[in-house]
Parts: sequence; C-alpha cells; structure tokens
Amino acid sequence: MGWRTIKKSPGYVGKRRVEFISKLNKKYGRNNWRITWQWGKAVIPFETACQIYEDAYWADSFRREKLWKKLISKAKDVYDYDKSNIKSWLNYLIQEGPAIHIQDIAIRRVVLRRGWKFTGKKLAQIRTKDPYWGQKLTPGAVSFHLPKLISKPHLKGWWARNSVEDFYQSNKILQQKTK
Repeated sequence: MGWRTIKKSPGYVGKRRVEFISKLNKKYGRNNWRITWQWGKAVIPFETACQIYEDAYWADSFRREKLWKKLISKAKDVYDYDKSNIKSWLNYLIQEGPAIHIQDIAIRRVVLRRGWKFTGKKLAQIRTKDPYWGQKLTPGAVSFHLPKLISKPHLKGWWARNSVEDFYQSNKILQQKTK
C-alpha cells in the first residue's frame, strides 16, 4: 500500500475543518485519505510541516527581534482565534477547537528556544483581527525563510506571497491510499 497525490492544495479550511473532514471521509472513506505537505521531492507529515513553519518564526525572531522583545514584555501568552488555544501550549497535535492553530504554538516554542519568557500581563491574539500583534505576527504577514521551497503555483488567499501561510497552504496536498 502507498499513497498518491490527488490534489495540490485543498486550500484554506479554517473553522470548516469538521465539515471538510466529513466530506473527504464520504468521498474517499475514513482512513483512505490524508493531508500532507510537499517539501521539494519529499512528502512530509503535519508535525514536520509545523517544524518548518516554526523555523520561519524562529528566523523572524532574529530579523525582527525588537518586535519579539516587545511581545514578550507585553504578553503573558499568545493565542490564535480563542483563548482556549493556550491549552495546546507547545504541542502542535493538541487542537481543541474547530480550526487548526499553529502560529501561537510556534511563537511559544520560539520564545522557549530563544531562552525568553513572557513577562506581560495580557494575552495577545496572533490573528489578523488584533490591530497590532495580529497584523505583525499573523502567518500571512511573517516572511517564510525558504521562499524557493514554496510549491508553485502559489495558492492565492488572504495571506501575502512568500509568507509562512503561503508555505502552509501552497505546499499542502491531499493524498489517497493506493492498493
């Protein structure tokens, strides 16, 4: 048994994840499909894609260190779309809500890797709805550190070209189990 790619990116799913999974289960059968990412000639799983995603935030923490230092001085933690996201802490596999959230986890892991600590008093939302942090640290605005490895053609969406979100969406692929 193996896997064959049936679609380049299925696109941005967001809070429609449950509905999206249900449709794929009906079309291909439960456990007969998967979402993976293209990385050069390799096909990588979610956890590896998350590490590459995180590495882009790591690179950004050096490129815009002043912004990151401001974040950790103002925030006590970060979240994506709901304050419950902090329950995931450093684990990409803990996804408690209807949408996948990884930028908050990536930021926490970068803060840990840099030897920093959040010392602020408020939660900071890392989502475009926040007028400051959301616009500066949303994955649609953070530059991807290896833009030549973003699959072409770039998927179009709410994100900037060559951003972290561009990598995440453009490199995503849908695969079906083969016999």
